[in-house]
Amino acid sequence: MSIPARIKDDLPFLTTLRRDLHAHPELGFEEERTAGIVAKLLEEAGVTVHRGLGRTGVVGTLKVGDGIRRIGLRADMDALAMTETAERPYKSSVPGKMHACGHDGHTAMLLGAARHLAATRGFSGTVHFIFQPAEEGRGGAKRMVEEGLFKLFPCDAVYGLHNMPGLAVDEIAVVAGPQLASSDSWRVTFRGVGTHGAKPHLGRDPITAAGTFLSSLQTIVGRVVDPLQPAVVSACFLQAGDSKALNVIPDLVEIGGTARAYSPEVRDQMETEIGRLAQGTAAMYGISVEYHFERRIPPVINDADATARALAAAGSVFGKVRTNFPPSTAGDDFAFFAQNAPGCYVWLGNGPAEGGALHHNTAYDFNDEALGYGAAYWVSLVERELKG
Repeated sequence: MSIPARIKDDLPFLTTLRRDLHAHPELGFEEERTAGIVAKLLEEAGVTVHRGLGRTGVVGTLKVGDGIRRIGLRADMDALAMTETAERPYKSSVPGKMHACGHDGHTAMLLGAARHLAATRGFSGTVHFIFQPAEEGRGGAKRMVEEGLFKLFPCDAVYGLHNMPGLAVDEIAVVAGPQLASSDSWRVTFRGVGTHGAKPHLGRDPITAAGTFLSSLQTIVGRVVDPLQPAVVSACFLQAGDSKALNVIPDLVEIGGTARAYSPEVRDQMETEIGRLAQGTAAMYGISVEYHFERRIPPVINDADATARALAAAGSVFGKVRTNFPPSTAGDDFAFFAQNAPGCYVWLGNGPAEGGALHHNTAYDFNDEALGYGAAYWVSLVERELKG
């Protein structure tokens, strides 16, 4: 287990930086202050900086020696539209916004690695430090790719990291195969004929149809998808009628939700089957239906070779490296990066979930004790991947 002395010496600075970012959270595509800090620190370290990809994205490039291999390291920068409830000296100063997923820590760790690597230059090749905006559902990675990220900064491999409460800070999980599920959205609108609640025979009731649809929705996972293939379909939004008009059957019902899968085949199946169920329900009740399935984020599938490289780097830093860790049904748009280069996404220990505060919890905080381990992991990965 080893954290370089230079990184240890930098920890007070990185901790102050992380807490400053925490106190000034910015939502996706609004990370102007954060991006400015990132760019300034990279330039001061001697790293070449490119700004503006994905609007507020920052890419720092450090080329050392004559090595031809190129790798990308990614950190997300955005916060969430949540109100921080825990009292701490660096509590969010922006009402309704907070770093509830640790992206402040991710940004600080990658900056720590960049500062170390720029100073020591102990590798031969090119490393791109990719500071991504808008990971939290706003499409930052996809936009960076569409605007030419991998044409401007070609990568032979790309790596991501996310903190994980529940793992010790000197612990990391590096696992080949599926890590995060696809994250897709769906909407169904049933259109009937509104009428008096006492005279349902004079209309076409979309609420009863919606009830049938919702009660049948879980048969997709339970009776259609292969039971050995993980999948989730959830209805998360329902709107119909007016609470002030309890004697009126409305004309329409709107339903929306999410679908998750780890394989392209099951993802296709989910899209088809939700629509089939909606169409069948509408036909049964003699009403019309509109269905829309939005493919948002593909699954994150770790490449075997990239995972082996990450595993070797992790072993030189961490006291415990897990090679068996359950995938998450959450999503991460790092998947778009991994579609353009072999990728590996790892889970960095964030210590105990203090007070039960996991990701996206109003009391969550990144554990500053993990900063040195995360930065050291990035350094080890670069120095091993890009050996002189």
